[in-house]
Amino acid sequence: MSVVGIDLGFQSCYVAVARAGGIETIANEYSDRCTPSCVSFGPKNRSIGAAAKSQVISNAKNTVQGFKRFHGRAFSDPFVQDEKAKLAYELVQLSSLSLGIKVKYMEEERNFTVEQITGMLLTKLKETAENTLKKPVVDCVVSVPCFYTDAERRSLMDATQIAGLNCLKLINETTAVALAYGIYKQDLPALEEKPRNVVFVDIGHSAYQVSVCAFNKGKLKVLATAFDTMLGGRKFDEVLVNYFCEEFGKKYKLDIKSKIRALLRLSQECEKLKKLMSANASDLPMNIECFMNDIDVSGTMNRGKFLEMCDDLLARIEPPLRSVLDQAKLKKEDICAVEIVGGTTRIPAVKERISKFFGKEVSTTLNADEAVTRGCALQCAILSPAFKVREFSITDLVPYPISLKWNSPAEEGISDCEVFPKNHAAPFSKVLTFYRKEPFTLEAYYSSPKELPYPNPAIAQFLVQKVIPQKDGSSSKVKVKVRVNIHGIFSVSSASLVEVHKSEENEEPMETDQHTKDEEKMQIDQEEQQKNEEQQQQTQAENKTESEEMETSQAGSKEKKTDQPPQAKKAKVKTTTVDLPIENHLVWQIGKDTLNLFIENEGKMIMQDKLEKERNDAKNAVEEYVYEMRDKLCGVYEKFVSDEDRNSFTLKLEDTENWLYEEGEDQPKQVYIDKLAEMKAVGQPIQARFQESEERPKAFEELGKHVQQYMKAVHAFKEKDEQYDHLDPAEMAKVEKSTNEAMEWMNNKLNLQHKRSLTLDPVITAKEIEAKTKELINICNPIVTKPKPKVELPKEDQNPAEQNGPVEGQGDSTKASQTAEQHTDSTAPTSTEKKLPEMDID
Repeated sequence: MSVVGIDLGFQSCYVAVARAGGIETIANEYSDRCTPSCVSFGPKNRSIGAAAKSQVISNAKNTVQGFKRFHGRAFSDPFVQDEKAKLAYELVQLSSLSLGIKVKYMEEERNFTVEQITGMLLTKLKETAENTLKKPVVDCVVSVPCFYTDAERRSLMDATQIAGLNCLKLINETTAVALAYGIYKQDLPALEEKPRNVVFVDIGHSAYQVSVCAFNKGKLKVLATAFDTMLGGRKFDEVLVNYFCEEFGKKYKLDIKSKIRALLRLSQECEKLKKLMSANASDLPMNIECFMNDIDVSGTMNRGKFLEMCDDLLARIEPPLRSVLDQAKLKKEDICAVEIVGGTTRIPAVKERISKFFGKEVSTTLNADEAVTRGCALQCAILSPAFKVREFSITDLVPYPISLKWNSPAEEGISDCEVFPKNHAAPFSKVLTFYRKEPFTLEAYYSSPKELPYPNPAIAQFLVQKVIPQKDGSSSKVKVKVRVNIHGIFSVSSASLVEVHKSEENEEPMETDQHTKDEEKMQIDQEEQQKNEEQQQQTQAENKTESEEMETSQAGSKEKKTDQPPQAKKAKVKTTTVDLPIENHLVWQIGKDTLNLFIENEGKMIMQDKLEKERNDAKNAVEEYVYEMRDKLCGVYEKFVSDEDRNSFTLKLEDTENWLYEEGEDQPKQVYIDKLAEMKAVGQPIQARFQESEERPKAFEELGKHVQQYMKAVHAFKEKDEQYDHLDPAEMAKVEKSTNEAMEWMNNKLNLQHKRSLTLDPVITAKEIEAKTKELINICNPIVTKPKPKVELPKEDQNPAEQNGPVEGQGDSTKASQTAEQHTDSTAPTSTEKKLPEMDID
């Protein structure tokens, strides 16, 4: 089973896998552990990752990047409209009012959803993991920004399905970093001790996230999070881009923003310059050749001037830090360490601001780029049965308060209630109790829209169906379970109707007037006291599956006290529960049929990419053969081909090369295969002659060694050597004959081959010589290596021999009896053994 963690970044992605040796961040086909979040579309195939990044300028309109923040958003979303002007590719509105990305693929205009584009990127990351692990990858954990809303999370879950992945969990990026930090710590305080509070600051390319976490031994609890969703590395890049656009506009009279390709080139150069300024305080040059209208541009920038221009951005660093401490009700002195990750934290001024706020040095023990993906892989290992991981429980939180509203017949209007307050523990479940006579609708929404970086506070509507009144006409009791699941997604997971069956023997009724008054009201089974809640949260964090989520409710006895006054005689009451169907109307949802269509289309595009790769490989094989043979015909193959044949073959190779760059530029795979076969028909005999000339001397040498060996044996036999005196003369005559024949055959072939020109096929091949050697060995070896027969001693000599040791025949029985004695009482050594412990028994 695969254990894979994926950090799906705005600008770049990382993949980590869990192995027996620990967590390893894996490299792609370019030996780079970072894969750009980029997808490019061409006339024949798609390019994803590094190959797509190289086409950002050359194929600008069909190369999609920076799409991560479009998940779960409509075309009319203010954020989308703001970003639209900065993009080289085109955004369109689809029939479902959702966002589409318009590109030219396979020579036709195509609209892809953000889920499809992300699915393509995930397919590439999946392939990278499979190439490293040498087995299929299905299960994974994917990171998301902690500020993602329900719609954005659902959208990303759909993308993982399109890629054929089973996402075990969407983990918040700051939580993944905290897990990567804490799971290896051996010096964490015990559970009963005061926890160690650590702040994690993650400033990536597009967003800024902060979390404060409490660590105990084997336990991580996220206390609070804060964020600035628009502050990231790209904002610092934009400052430089705007500055140079203005400077080059004045200096060279260029309107850079009117040309998207020029703007993209400038953006790339500004990003490089920003990174250089993090390491150098001196003036640095900005030079771009043939920038616009064949004009070379140049400028300079230094760190001091850059920081002056970024004052307003740097001022936005402190508010989230202050917010996270206020939410967690902690002081700066309560913080044990401040860990920073994300590429933008490498800017010295950013690091300095964070350090100054907390009054302590920031810590960089984590890999700034790979901490998130390592945390994802660790979480996947915890959730996977394939790995045994150190016990470590994780309690995350709800970033925004979630409320429910419903139509209340008793109050003749809309009622609402905050179900999950801000920073409530997650995953978490609660049970709500309603009294209803008919189906009803619950509407979930975020109750603090000002905090939300998303225009629509609505989450979903849940219609609880098949609610009927009790037999006596009173309202039925309906228990509804709501939860924030392991992905941070809110749902109404189940609803059940509680049916009360009263015994006919009872003299007094079960229900009272008090119940009648309250029958239309909703009751929430409140959480127990704080201590009990914390204990439940701890229990939940240790669980690995959603099925084990907490359910907080008061005991049934408390409900009876509310609904029933004391009765003179206890009624026999039997209750049964009936599961009720729930109809979901989500703010963001891809229909099942549409999702299946996307999955099918992704499969077709993968196949098309594979076919195109095979076609290119076949074309490259032709080109490679042309270059290889042309080089060798004037080199190692020169002696093995006649001048006439070499000239005609060289001409053929040149014609093929010209064909490749003209009409052969775009041909089907089979055409290239046939072309290669046609050239090999000419080149293969030349290669074979060269190969034979290399292997033939070695084969003759091997045959000669064996001929000499057997001739020596024949000579020794004739000289009455003791080693061979047991051999049969007739068989040795056979050895002598075979050896002489082999020697004669070898000399004959050597002479013929010596007279033959190297430009002609050889008289004898290495394989034929090897076969002759094998034939000689098969005839002579059994005869020459035949062992001497064993000599039996006369019977009268057996007794003296017995004193020294067993003789043949008798030795076996002696050995057997001794072995039997040894096995009979192996635990109790004999007296002889005790006296002589070094003595061996045969």
